[in-house]
Amino acid sequence: MSKSKSSETVKVVVRCRPMNEKERAAKFERMVSVDVKLGQILVRHPREASASDLPKVFTFDSVYDWNSKQIDLYDETFRPLVESVLLGFNGTIFAYGQTGTGKTYTMEGVRNDPERRGVIPNSFEHIFTHISRSQNQQYLVRASYLEIYQEEIRDLLFKDQSCRLELRERPDTGVYVKDLSSFVTKSVREIENVMNLGNQNRSVGATNMNEHSSRSHAIFVITVECSELGVDGENHIRVGKLNLVDLAGSERQTKTGAQGERLKEATKINLSLSALGNVISALVDGRSSHIPYRDSKLTRLLQDSLGGNARTVMVANIGPASYNVEETLTTLRYSNRAKNIKNKPRINEDPKDALLREFQEEIARLKDQLQKRSGKKKRRRRRRGAEESSDGEDLEEGETEDDEEDGDDKGDYWREQQEKLERERKAIMEDHSLVAEEKVRLLKEKEKKMEDLQKEKEAGEMLTAKVKAMESKLLVGGKNIVDHTNEQQRMLEQKRHEIAEQKRREREMQQQVESRDEETLELKETYSSLQQEVDIKTKKLKKLFAKLQAVKAEIHDIQELHIHDRQELEQTQNELTRDLKLKHLIIENFIPLEEKNKIVNRAFFDDEDEYWKMKPITRMEE
Repeated sequence: MSKSKSSETVKVVVRCRPMNEKERAAKFERMVSVDVKLGQILVRHPREASASDLPKVFTFDSVYDWNSKQIDLYDETFRPLVESVLLGFNGTIFAYGQTGTGKTYTMEGVRNDPERRGVIPNSFEHIFTHISRSQNQQYLVRASYLEIYQEEIRDLLFKDQSCRLELRERPDTGVYVKDLSSFVTKSVREIENVMNLGNQNRSVGATNMNEHSSRSHAIFVITVECSELGVDGENHIRVGKLNLVDLAGSERQTKTGAQGERLKEATKINLSLSALGNVISALVDGRSSHIPYRDSKLTRLLQDSLGGNARTVMVANIGPASYNVEETLTTLRYSNRAKNIKNKPRINEDPKDALLREFQEEIARLKDQLQKRSGKKKRRRRRRGAEESSDGEDLEEGETEDDEEDGDDKGDYWREQQEKLERERKAIMEDHSLVAEEKVRLLKEKEKKMEDLQKEKEAGEMLTAKVKAMESKLLVGGKNIVDHTNEQQRMLEQKRHEIAEQKRREREMQQQVESRDEETLELKETYSSLQQEVDIKTKKLKKLFAKLQAVKAEIHDIQELHIHDRQELEQTQNELTRDLKLKHLIIENFIPLEEKNKIVNRAFFDDEDEYWKMKPITRMEE
């Protein structure tokens, strides 16, 4: 069952990095101003004729300048989303921007420095701290890590990095990656180890703009399953999924100096980001009946995050220098469109594929097996004790059997059985009335009995170990709260969250006040003479004319950008066409016609995987 919720828009925040050493050395001018209180980014263009021209203004949910702190960004923007994931919603955080603008720093930061930790390590801390403070709830946390490199999906946690994964779709769960590995984690340390393992396999490379440029889109997925007793007395499971997406940066070959393999990577990156832009435009447009999610692997994986069942926060990273002003404007326009995407998030309750339920059922089954084994053992002991007492055997052996029940849990049972075997062996060896063959037979019987008991003991130990191993993977809330310090920490975090929420409300109110000020001013204005009225209205007219010119300039810039993008796509198309013609020439001149026809007959298009495959070679019938 899932609780529906009204639609909500994608939250968009913008972060501007400081000027770097290269930009300062080249004496580039800062073109970006950040108004944190109003949530506005102002961009001046170097081509503008005079300082009197109005800068381009973009308004977002919140903005952060070069002095912003990582923890403030997390508390104000990302903490509410991670909280909703813990309640059973799907959530996505993705960083977008030109290469070298600080996306990876925003997402990962410096792990060993608490002040400079990014969104991902802060979310790890947040999730496990929440679990430790919860009461009467069971949790299962698992992590997956994948990258999209040149439109191929790779599992960063799998040993064989040459293995490529396929996308699948199910009506109940949506798009998923087939055979993607998932690791159950029990602490911040364990989940960080999983991330570090994946980062070692991630594709990075140096360009003129960034020494450690990400050459792939990376998605770290945290699935949090929570089991809680409902009012109906039944266990109910909520499953929240957090997608942490670090997109590769958009780049221009003229600036990055990409060649060979780097150029090929850049082409694939730009094509997938272009597909993402088309999806955003189609969702915002409202008139499009078709949303092109299938144009790239990235857009298919983000299908739920853009217009689906998820809460989404997009953080756009920009650079302030005049050198990158075109890319900055492109990023801001892109982000401005994304603000209008509407999602319909809902709580994922009692899903069929919840791993936590499987764990609980398996633990219950194993415990039942252990109980049956212990029940059989007790019945066997009682039966053996009754037989021995009826045969008139000495009391010492009967007492040993009774003591077995008390000593079994303490680990004495095995020692007592060994002592009993030794006594019986000695008794048989010292009994001269028995013939040699009889002695050997009795000793073999005792040894077989001991072997059976040994096997039973080992089977019981294996079951117990399996139960403990599975139970150790489940996290139970409330076990780590043992002192007052934890409670104080919780209150401090709550206060920080309240302050962040208050700042957000103040920013929204200030934006509303600013927008209404001009309307109110017009109503209140009175004029002492006709000349004063003419002067004030002329001033207003000039202001409106300047705004009109700014809008016209914006339209012109967008048209130029569209032409530039079109030229880039045409260039890519020409390169692909050239490659295709070359391959056709090779086929026509070097592959026999009969062999070519065989390959053509075997080839077929797989609609689900969306690429061509070859039928297996079979014996041709006459």
